[in-house]
Amino acid sequence: MVGAGVLTECLEDPRVQSVLVVGRRPCGIAHPKLRELILSDFFDYSDAKTDLTGHDACFFCLGVSAAGMTEATYHRLTYDLTLSAAEALADLNPGLTFCYVSGEGTDSTERGRFMWARVKGKTENHLLRMPFHAYMFRPGFIQPLKGARSKTKLYQAFYSILGPIFPLLKRLLPSHLTTTVNVGRAMIQVAASGYSKRVLENPDINVLATKV
Repeated sequence: MVGAGVLTECLEDPRVQSVLVVGRRPCGIAHPKLRELILSDFFDYSDAKTDLTGHDACFFCLGVSAAGMTEATYHRLTYDLTLSAAEALADLNPGLTFCYVSGEGTDSTERGRFMWARVKGKTENHLLRMPFHAYMFRPGFIQPLKGARSKTKLYQAFYSILGPIFPLLKRLLPSHLTTTVNVGRAMIQVAASGYSKRVLENPDINVLATKV
């Protein structure tokens, strides 16, 4: 859902010259800016070096819910998977800006009580030590816009129910809510101009989105 929203903003923004979507299957979108790289294994980029070279930014939106997972499985699908991509890109694009979608409540100490927050914190900390310009995006509740939809049926039902009252929630909890549009626009702004913070919470995301 987040990736679809970010892609839409990239295709609409004149500052973005081209977009490479990396996925397991075609995204179903045709656009002059868009190329696709289909991979079966997100832990191995050895055959994709040509496609992954020459990029200014990576907007890493891939993620899974920790619900029902062991820590070992979630660690592999969050930390190991993300670092596989980040290390491949860092070797090929030294000046890269890497924007990682984390989550509100992520635990930078890596010692908190919530498993998902510890693993996300470990992932963030490693990315921030890598030899590129890394920014951690920590959205809370994200309203999907412009047709973006969650592939998880339960989540999509949740978004559909809350959609009509989102304006009210935004007034009541402005620091905890954002949209797929704002996440995408904020990422583009960071890639274009940088930002004073390396870890961006909801208010940062929403403010940056207005600078596009």
